[in-house]
Amino acid sequence: MPDVGVHARPVPAQGLLGDTTDVPALLQRIYTSRGVTHTHDLQLTLDALATPATLPDCSIAARRLADAVMAGERILIVGDFDADGATSVALAMSVLAALGAENVSFLVPNRFEFGYGLSPKIVELALTQAPAVIVTVDNGVSSIAGVALANEHGVDVVITDHHLPGEELPAALAIVNPNLKGSQFPSKAMAGVGVIYYVMSGTRAELRRRGWLDSRPSVNLADWLDLVALGTIADVVALDHNNRILVYQGLQRIRAGRCRPGFKALCEIAGRKLHRIDAQDLGFAIGPRLNAAGRLDDMTIGIRCLLAPDAASAREIATALDELNQMRRVLEQEMVSDAELIVAGRADEEHDRYGVCVYDPSWHQGIVGIVAGRLREKLHRPVIAFAEAGDAAPDELKGSARSVPQLHIRDVLDAIAARYPGLLVNFGGHAMAAGMSIKRVHLERFTQAFNAAVEQVLPLDALSPVVLTDGSLLAEERTLEVARRLASAGPWGQQFPEPSFHDEFELVDQRVVGERHLKMVLKKDDRLFDAIAFRQSSLGDIKRVAAVYKLQENDYRDTCTLQLVVEHLTALA
Repeated sequence: MPDVGVHARPVPAQGLLGDTTDVPALLQRIYTSRGVTHTHDLQLTLDALATPATLPDCSIAARRLADAVMAGERILIVGDFDADGATSVALAMSVLAALGAENVSFLVPNRFEFGYGLSPKIVELALTQAPAVIVTVDNGVSSIAGVALANEHGVDVVITDHHLPGEELPAALAIVNPNLKGSQFPSKAMAGVGVIYYVMSGTRAELRRRGWLDSRPSVNLADWLDLVALGTIADVVALDHNNRILVYQGLQRIRAGRCRPGFKALCEIAGRKLHRIDAQDLGFAIGPRLNAAGRLDDMTIGIRCLLAPDAASAREIATALDELNQMRRVLEQEMVSDAELIVAGRADEEHDRYGVCVYDPSWHQGIVGIVAGRLREKLHRPVIAFAEAGDAAPDELKGSARSVPQLHIRDVLDAIAARYPGLLVNFGGHAMAAGMSIKRVHLERFTQAFNAAVEQVLPLDALSPVVLTDGSLLAEERTLEVARRLASAGPWGQQFPEPSFHDEFELVDQRVVGERHLKMVLKKDDRLFDAIAFRQSSLGDIKRVAAVYKLQENDYRDTCTLQLVVEHLTALA
């Protein structure tokens, strides 16, 4: 584990939750340091969700889809090739069918052949199905040419997206996106699956108002919250209040077994117990298996898993997804090793000082995002990993960027595009992640431009890794009961991190397990604690350590004990 600076998160002197709440002092400290300002922010019931009234064009989209359902028009869902896109497609397909739509299909571009979004090529393919309405999910806000082509052929386009828009918007019938200029919707961080969930809710309300649902089975949108929770966590969007409600409610239903067969099959093959699923399981076990389809093959496989009607068919598809995920892991290890060697070989070069670009002609386009993320963790710098774009654009490279918290990566790309017109073929993304295309001949020029653009907005001291924790724990707080309380106080995730603490311990025992992980027995306040540090080698003769750790309930062989999951270790004299 690399040496890092460890600091406690700042906590306001006066707890913002006040003395009227029954929230324990430790949780008050944790919540307050994460920006919780009122007990309302802790309400995770569905009636606390933001209303769709201020979500741009949501009502327009709902009316058009209601028209299509009632008229039996063909609706074509065009998705993205990641877990957010897959859950969005599955949600739209199944909700529309439940609302009585009889002519709904979906199309997900093969990322290696068509690239991202509603491109003209995708529209041409879509037109072969003769849709009356195209609905994009988790994409479309930058698809100006594709929407124009659809309009030429008399096809209405409803865009549902959450990515940041450019200066020009497509001429779509509706653009439902919380990040549009002037949007008053309070959750700018909503994932694509959250956006389509709101649109489906509005469509149901419109059909109900028209009397269409009077003689049909009741449709409870909460039954699709397993998909919303998975897509939201897998897309690593910020867990603001609205997103925490969506994820919490989804997790409650999953734990109660109220989820689709495909979800159950993915949990089973990932070795996760349904009744104990948490947000970390969605992000690190379920999401990657779903994402493996889009990274290595075709996300249609993942969508079919989520839409599977029964356990047997779901299990068969989940097994295929698990095999793809194993292939992804092997490729990832090879590519990350290659990338580390590339960076080590040019350690003295100035253009790697702030922003890092890496490329190898053998790399798989679907894995470069993971490579960028792994390097970002190691170097604590924004990283872009490039791969060949493939036969569709043989002279281009596809890049995937991962950033550090202090740097909005899409804004950096925007600045490069403005300063060097034509250097970027296209780009898009979020604050922490983005994708782009460049001409291969421009790689060196772009590498230098990226480093310079990062240097302009990111101070050098921001490149030193810092771990923020929730401080030290009292002896009486380091218990299994507290671990359970913290686990149930989530969901935890992006920008609402799971609580972690730092303390000094005596190292009583250590052994390496699984060749890569360190099992330890730590001692503090005359108590012994089982602990594990992942991807950590033996500490040798060290007797004392400073540890950043999380409290976790470990139910190995159905016996529940407290375990410290150690994220950073520092040897002490």
